[in-house]
Amino acid sequence: MKNITAKLEALLFVHGEPMKISRLAELIGTSVEEVNAGLAVLSESLNSPGRGLLLMTSEGKAMLVTKPDLGDAVKALTTEELDSELTPASLETLSLTAYLGPVTRAEIEFIRGVNSSFILRNLMVRGLIAKEADKERAGSFVYRATFDFLRHVGVSRAEELPEFAKYRDLIRNISKQNENII
Repeated sequence: MKNITAKLEALLFVHGEPMKISRLAELIGTSVEEVNAGLAVLSESLNSPGRGLLLMTSEGKAMLVTKPDLGDAVKALTTEELDSELTPASLETLSLTAYLGPVTRAEIEFIRGVNSSFILRNLMVRGLIAKEADKERAGSFVYRATFDFLRHVGVSRAEELPEFAKYRDLIRNISKQNENII
Protein backbone atom coordinates (compact mmCIF):
# COMPACT_ATOMS: atom_id res chain seq x y z
CA MET A 1 0.00 0.00 0.00
CA LYS A 2 2.92 2.37 0.73
CA ASN A 3 4.01 2.20 -2.90
CA ILE A 4 0.50 3.08 -4.14
CA THR A 5 0.23 5.90 -1.60
CA ALA A 6 3.60 7.34 -2.62
CA LYS A 7 2.66 7.17 -6.31
CA LEU A 8 -0.66 8.89 -5.61
CA GLU A 9 1.05 11.68 -3.68
CA ALA A 10 3.58 12.21 -6.48
CA LEU A 11 0.95 12.22 -9.23
CA LEU A 12 -1.37 14.60 -7.40
CA PHE A 13 1.51 16.93 -6.52
CA VAL A 14 2.79 17.11 -10.08
CA HIS A 15 -0.68 17.41 -11.62
CA GLY A 16 -1.64 20.32 -9.35
CA GLU A 17 -5.34 20.16 -10.25
CA PRO A 18 -8.25 17.84 -9.42
CA MET A 19 -7.62 14.44 -10.99
CA LYS A 20 -10.15 11.68 -11.61
CA ILE A 21 -9.67 8.70 -9.32
CA SER A 22 -10.24 6.40 -12.30
CA ARG A 23 -7.37 8.15 -14.13
CA LEU A 24 -5.11 7.69 -11.10
CA ALA A 25 -5.93 3.96 -11.12
CA GLU A 26 -5.12 3.81 -14.82
CA LEU A 27 -1.77 5.59 -14.38
CA ILE A 28 -0.73 3.43 -11.45
CA GLY A 29 -2.01 0.23 -13.04
CA THR A 30 -4.33 -0.77 -10.22
CA SER A 31 -8.03 -0.77 -9.34
CA VAL A 32 -10.16 2.18 -8.28
CA GLU A 33 -10.72 0.38 -4.97
CA GLU A 34 -6.98 0.19 -4.30
CA VAL A 35 -6.59 3.85 -5.25
CA ASN A 36 -9.37 4.80 -2.81
CA ALA A 37 -7.61 2.79 -0.10
CA GLY A 38 -4.32 4.51 -0.94
CA LEU A 39 -6.02 7.91 -0.84
CA ALA A 40 -7.38 7.12 2.62
CA VAL A 41 -3.86 6.29 3.84
CA LEU A 42 -2.48 9.45 2.21
CA SER A 43 -5.23 11.59 3.74
CA GLU A 44 -4.53 10.20 7.21
CA SER A 45 -0.81 10.82 6.78
CA LEU A 46 -1.34 14.40 5.60
CA ASN A 47 -3.73 15.15 8.49
CA SER A 48 -0.95 14.57 11.02
CA PRO A 49 0.61 17.61 12.72
CA GLY A 50 3.56 19.18 10.97
CA ARG A 51 2.25 18.58 7.44
CA GLY A 52 1.37 21.46 5.09
CA LEU A 53 -1.00 19.73 2.69
CA LEU A 54 -4.43 18.15 2.75
CA LEU A 55 -6.07 15.71 0.39
CA MET A 56 -9.42 16.83 -0.97
CA THR A 57 -11.75 14.36 -2.70
CA SER A 58 -15.03 15.24 -4.35
CA GLU A 59 -17.12 13.95 -7.23
CA GLY A 60 -14.71 11.13 -8.05
CA LYS A 61 -11.66 13.43 -8.12
CA ALA A 62 -8.74 14.04 -5.77
CA MET A 63 -6.41 17.00 -5.30
CA LEU A 64 -3.67 18.14 -2.92
CA VAL A 65 -4.25 21.55 -1.32
CA THR A 66 -2.54 23.60 1.37
CA LYS A 67 -3.91 23.46 4.91
CA PRO A 68 -6.19 26.43 5.68
CA ASP A 69 -4.25 27.36 8.83
CA LEU A 70 -1.19 28.02 6.64
CA GLY A 71 -3.10 30.60 4.62
CA ASP A 72 -1.07 33.54 5.92
CA ALA A 73 2.22 32.03 4.76
CA VAL A 74 0.79 31.10 1.36
CA LYS A 75 -0.84 34.53 1.03
CA ALA A 76 2.49 36.23 1.78
CA LEU A 77 4.16 34.26 -1.00
CA THR A 78 1.43 34.84 -3.57
CA THR A 79 1.11 38.54 -2.70
CA GLU A 80 4.86 38.96 -3.05
CA GLU A 81 4.79 37.09 -6.36
CA LEU A 82 1.92 39.20 -7.71
CA ASP A 83 3.35 42.52 -6.52
CA SER A 84 6.76 41.85 -8.02
CA GLU A 85 7.84 41.97 -11.61
CA LEU A 86 7.61 38.80 -13.65
CA THR A 87 10.45 36.38 -12.95
CA PRO A 88 12.49 34.86 -15.76
CA ALA A 89 10.55 31.60 -15.23
CA SER A 90 7.24 33.48 -15.53
CA LEU A 91 8.39 35.25 -18.68
CA GLU A 92 9.51 31.93 -20.17
CA THR A 93 6.15 30.33 -19.39
CA LEU A 94 4.26 33.35 -20.70
CA SER A 95 6.28 33.30 -23.93
CA LEU A 96 5.61 29.60 -24.47
CA THR A 97 1.90 30.16 -23.88
CA ALA A 98 1.79 33.15 -26.25
CA TYR A 99 3.68 31.41 -29.06
CA LEU A 100 2.19 27.92 -28.70
CA GLY A 101 -1.28 28.61 -27.31
CA PRO A 102 -3.51 26.88 -26.93
CA VAL A 103 -0.97 24.67 -25.16
CA THR A 104 -1.28 22.04 -22.42
CA ARG A 105 0.52 22.26 -19.11
CA ALA A 106 2.28 18.99 -19.98
CA GLU A 107 3.73 20.56 -23.13
CA ILE A 108 4.91 23.62 -21.21
CA GLU A 109 6.47 21.47 -18.50
CA PHE A 110 8.15 19.19 -21.04
CA ILE A 111 9.77 22.16 -22.76
CA ARG A 112 10.72 23.91 -19.50
CA GLY A 113 11.69 20.69 -17.70
CA VAL A 114 10.00 21.72 -14.44
CA ASN A 115 6.58 21.82 -12.81
CA SER A 116 4.82 25.01 -13.94
CA SER A 117 1.56 24.87 -11.96
CA PHE A 118 2.37 27.77 -9.64
CA ILE A 119 3.61 30.01 -12.44
CA LEU A 120 0.59 29.24 -14.63
CA ARG A 121 -1.73 30.08 -11.74
CA ASN A 122 0.05 33.38 -11.10
CA LEU A 123 -0.07 34.32 -14.77
CA MET A 124 -3.82 33.57 -14.76
CA VAL A 125 -4.35 35.69 -11.62
CA ARG A 126 -2.53 38.54 -13.34
CA GLY A 127 -4.84 38.14 -16.33
CA LEU A 128 -2.01 37.39 -18.75
CA ILE A 129 -3.11 33.87 -19.67
CA ALA A 130 -6.39 31.99 -19.62
CA LYS A 131 -7.20 28.35 -18.95
CA GLU A 132 -9.93 26.65 -20.94
CA ALA A 133 -11.22 23.15 -21.60
CA ASP A 134 -9.25 21.20 -24.19
CA LYS A 135 -11.60 20.43 -27.07
CA GLU A 136 -9.48 17.45 -28.11
CA ARG A 137 -9.10 15.76 -24.71
CA ALA A 138 -11.97 15.48 -22.27
CA GLY A 139 -11.08 16.56 -18.74
CA SER A 140 -7.91 18.35 -19.86
CA PHE A 141 -7.12 22.04 -20.12
CA VAL A 142 -5.12 24.29 -22.40
CA TYR A 143 -3.62 27.71 -21.80
CA ARG A 144 -3.54 30.71 -24.13
CA ALA A 145 -2.45 34.33 -23.94
CA THR A 146 -5.28 36.75 -23.09
CA PHE A 147 -6.37 39.80 -25.03
CA ASP A 148 -5.08 41.92 -22.15
CA PHE A 149 -1.60 40.46 -22.58
CA LEU A 150 -1.67 40.96 -26.34
CA ARG A 151 -2.92 44.55 -25.89
CA HIS A 152 -0.20 45.18 -23.30
CA VAL A 153 2.56 44.11 -25.72
CA GLY A 154 0.97 46.11 -28.53
CA VAL A 155 -0.40 43.44 -30.85
CA SER A 156 -3.96 42.54 -31.76
CA ARG A 157 -3.32 38.81 -32.22
CA ALA A 158 -0.58 36.34 -31.29
CA GLU A 159 0.57 35.98 -34.90
CA GLU A 160 1.85 39.57 -34.71
CA LEU A 161 4.39 38.71 -32.00
CA PRO A 162 8.04 39.03 -33.13
CA GLU A 163 9.08 36.15 -35.40
CA PHE A 164 5.91 34.27 -34.42
CA ALA A 165 5.97 31.69 -37.25
CA LYS A 166 9.66 30.93 -36.79
CA TYR A 167 9.46 30.27 -33.06
CA ARG A 168 6.12 28.48 -33.15
CA ASP A 169 7.38 26.12 -35.87
CA LEU A 170 10.66 25.54 -34.04
CA ILE A 171 8.94 24.64 -30.78
CA ARG A 172 6.28 22.52 -32.52
CA ASN A 173 9.00 20.57 -34.37
CA ILE A 174 10.79 19.86 -31.11
CA SER A 175 7.49 18.71 -29.59
CA LYS A 176 6.71 16.45 -32.56
CA GLN A 177 10.13 14.80 -32.32
CA ASN A 178 9.34 13.98 -28.72
CA GLU A 179 5.62 13.28 -29.15
CA ASN A 180 5.80 9.97 -27.34
CA ILE A 181 7.06 11.80 -24.25
CA ILE A 182 4.42 14.55 -24.12
